[in-house]
Amino acid sequence: MFIAELESHEHKYPGNMKARFRNICILLVVLANAGCDQVSKQAARENISYYETINVIGKHLILTKIENSGAFLSTGDSLGTSVKFVFLSLLPLLALCYGIYFLLTDNQLPKLLVLGISFVIGGGLGNLYDRLMYGSVTDFVHIDFFIFKTGIFNLADVSIMAGMIMLVIHLYFKRKTPELAAD
Repeated sequence: MFIAELESHEHKYPGNMKARFRNICILLVVLANAGCDQVSKQAARENISYYETINVIGKHLILTKIENSGAFLSTGDSLGTSVKFVFLSLLPLLALCYGIYFLLTDNQLPKLLVLGISFVIGGGLGNLYDRLMYGSVTDFVHIDFFIFKTGIFNLADVSIMAGMIMLVIHLYFKRKTPELAAD
């Protein structure tokens, strides 16, 4: 009976059901990214001492916990308290809210673009939560593969980078499509 009701509802409102399903998927991706980040940070907070070094893969993948009160690579760490709050909490909160609004209201966006923005928002939400709840962001992963070295980062940063890579791929293929049509 439920399936019959759902199917009859879909015939009456097929676009509405698709939009709701799409929006639920977007919110799930955002929350999954932020949630995985928070679970990993909580594990790091409980199991790794500050500046402790845990070699996971030799000296190439290292866990070490630090608190970052700035932004990417501690940018803005030396700003005054109120300026730091505006630039590292308030403006990001407004940007994340606008990003969610944009994704949920524009049903014509390509899937890769939506997925990339969702990853960026999820990672941003994870770091913003830390900043608001703890006053700093917990970072705990460091990679050192000879010429490829990173700063210390967290899963929110991975989510943001993965999302940015998706956005770049989307833009690349968006630019390539008109050229292919011209050939």
